[in-house]
Amino acid sequence: MSSDTSSKKLENQKVPLLESYNHSDNGAPPSTKQLLQDRYITNYGDRNGDGFVEHTTLVKRVWAESNKLWHVVGPSIISRVASYSLLIATQAFAGHLGDLELAAMSISCNIVVGFDFGLMLGMASALETLCGQAYGAKKYHMLGIYMQRSWIVLFICCILLLPLYIFASPLMKLLGQADDVAELAGTAALWMLPVHFSFAFQFPLQRFLQCQLKAGVVACVSVIALVVHLTVAWLLVSVLKFGIIGVAITQNCGWWVLVLGMYGYTAFGGCPLTWNGLSIEAFSGLWEFFKLSAASGVMLCLENWYYKILILLTGNMKNAQIALDAVSICMNINGWEMMIPLAFFVGAGVRVANELGAGNGRGAKFATTVAVMTSIIIGIFFWILVLMFHDRLAFIFSTSQLVVGEVNKLSVLLAFSILLNSVQPVLSGVAVGSGWQSTVAYINLGCYYLLGLPLGFLMGWKFNQGVMGIWAGMIFGGTAVQTVILTIITIRSDWDKEAQRVSMHVQKWAEGF
Repeated sequence: MSSDTSSKKLENQKVPLLESYNHSDNGAPPSTKQLLQDRYITNYGDRNGDGFVEHTTLVKRVWAESNKLWHVVGPSIISRVASYSLLIATQAFAGHLGDLELAAMSISCNIVVGFDFGLMLGMASALETLCGQAYGAKKYHMLGIYMQRSWIVLFICCILLLPLYIFASPLMKLLGQADDVAELAGTAALWMLPVHFSFAFQFPLQRFLQCQLKAGVVACVSVIALVVHLTVAWLLVSVLKFGIIGVAITQNCGWWVLVLGMYGYTAFGGCPLTWNGLSIEAFSGLWEFFKLSAASGVMLCLENWYYKILILLTGNMKNAQIALDAVSICMNINGWEMMIPLAFFVGAGVRVANELGAGNGRGAKFATTVAVMTSIIIGIFFWILVLMFHDRLAFIFSTSQLVVGEVNKLSVLLAFSILLNSVQPVLSGVAVGSGWQSTVAYINLGCYYLLGLPLGFLMGWKFNQGVMGIWAGMIFGGTAVQTVILTIITIRSDWDKEAQRVSMHVQKWAEGF
């Protein structure tokens, strides 16, 4: 093409822009470079921190963001469903031993291990903030340092939490559980101590890999762990007849396969940019790291413990064993489906942290919108599914007609719990990616424990609505209110300011205090 033709074409491009473009303060017209840059932005959208062009066509932008989101969410769903299935399979094997064994293992897994799981998972989620933002800012070497700091902090917490397992039986009796259930639950808890220590290493490894978009590795290892778990469970429970002790030992195998598999991938060349071996630098800045981990732990464990308390309250009611079995089954189904919103929790956290770390506030806002809307659509699908199969849900765990009937009564509440949980975890993931853990911790405390629990207690005992009253009060008094507040905070956030704040924090953390 000749230079004259190019010049004419350029001039034609400049005309509409010149007509609508304000002159600068000194009265000079905009430069050709500025005009072409504005033309590029108008036609194709601005370029975000990692070089990806956001197209002005909404469908293309949603498609591009969805690809990035599902790159994390897809494998995360597989890994989380497989990991949670370790707990589900354990309780399913216990349920076929008898109602007492199912109740004891439900208490042990949902209260003892569940309490521990929530705190450790929450504390490890600090890595989603730090590793995600550092990865977006291309400070790759810091990811391995952050993970080692998390190992140190979580291992210390494991030591401090040992009494929870050692004194599980008297603790359950103190909380009002029947003596036979409490004794058997305490025995199972002692045999699951290795699971307790696996959390200190497994959760940081998982966050470390997911934040650098290696969620597929976590998914593969999780599937292998589930296969090992089911094989060992069949051998110990069905063949060797070890009873509830065999069920408890099975848990240890599955969870430690996860740890060894992810660490093996990391240490033997899977992460050359982010893992340079053990470093003394991990011991620097531990106090600041602990404060962020504690805020993350409080934020998430307040959510995780909330519905565990429903199981405790149920254990104090009349006909506790049947009611406890029914509620435990509902919580297991809810928890199973919850692995999908929790995968979006991870995906939203990673995407928001990556965009903020790269200084792209607008990209973080758009990533939030896509993640929330996608999760809601999936939540509606499972809401309908539970309502359709309400009378057959319990057969996964029990053939007792009393238990099946009780689960059928609770299925409506289960469906609405699933629907609400399709939004709330995703917004929590946005909070983690943005570093708002402390604020959300206060919101969770107020909504769940100062509003939801008292309302549930009032409806359950004062108005004699039983388990349904307790659960309904906790859903609509706690979860629904918390979801509304998080939605308002997210909508009103200034994402450009958040991106500036994160850029300063990434630099601060990289200096190691």
